[in-house]
Amino acid sequence: MPPLVSLHDHASTKPAPMRSYLDFEKPVAELEAKVQELRSLASGGDAVSISEELARLEGKSEKALADIYASLTPWQKTQVARHPQRPHFNDYIKGLITGFTPLSGDRQFGEDAALICGLGWFRGYSVCIMGQEKGTDTAARIKHNFGMARPEGYRKAVRVMQLADRFNLPVISLVDTPGAFPGVDAEERGQAEAIARATDASLSLGVPNIAAVVGEGGSGGAIAIASCNRVLMLEHAIYTVASPEASASILWRDAAKAEDAATTMKITAQDLYKFGIIDGVIPEPIGGAHRDPAAAITAVGDAIESALESLLILSHDEIKSSRADKFLAIGRAL
Repeated sequence: MPPLVSLHDHASTKPAPMRSYLDFEKPVAELEAKVQELRSLASGGDAVSISEELARLEGKSEKALADIYASLTPWQKTQVARHPQRPHFNDYIKGLITGFTPLSGDRQFGEDAALICGLGWFRGYSVCIMGQEKGTDTAARIKHNFGMARPEGYRKAVRVMQLADRFNLPVISLVDTPGAFPGVDAEERGQAEAIARATDASLSLGVPNIAAVVGEGGSGGAIAIASCNRVLMLEHAIYTVASPEASASILWRDAAKAEDAATTMKITAQDLYKFGIIDGVIPEPIGGAHRDPAAAITAVGDAIESALESLLILSHDEIKSSRADKFLAIGRAL
């Protein structure tokens, strides 16, 4: 089993008024609807004592949720990783970073809103932080292009990583993207070259860099900022060479076989840790990070802090060589 970063006790955030349930969560949805109905009756001053029934239903609901999430399939984990109420980059910035100052533009073409970069303070450390923002409503998703960066996003990341290296600032990457934007305009501006240069910049840093895959880690769009000394993943995140839908289209010419592709590709945190692709798995609250964003954000922060402290004792040359050794070792033991 991969090492799990322990969750400390946190005051849970209140559940969203309109919780979005996934298909496999229907049994829980029905139980929670009954719980909510009983709570409404109790608050309305119903004379009938319902406390015992309420407690029984709450326990049944919690057990059903725990049982479901203890045995998720890779396709179900994919759905959890894409959950619209899962915390996004801006949520992590608010929860973990103080004094965040965004750095915009690639100094060549323009600004890319899908990949956000900046400087700030993380638990007493001055850091550079970057990551994809998907957006939380229609307007924000369009603005951030659903977390799919164009070449200017990756060139901005290179510029900021080089700045961090110059001023000896650790780099933290929060990965959450279905992949780099595949549009014609992105290809015309050199998408592949931009991704390659960002990957090279990540691998060449003389300062510690840590990546946490907090949702989807899609293809080169993820690896461009995740070629790091330490790569961590949330328990129900996914990390893929291509999305299950794209892989199904390539392998079987049928995107409907995405579930088969997800199972075959070994995209879960548990599989990737076993293969030595990632360095640690961060546990999520029961029911996924979207159920208790505050606890999930704190757990990610704890894991990043622990990794950062272990790297800060190394020299620049040791940081570079250990990173190179890590990636060169992938696949050798298989």
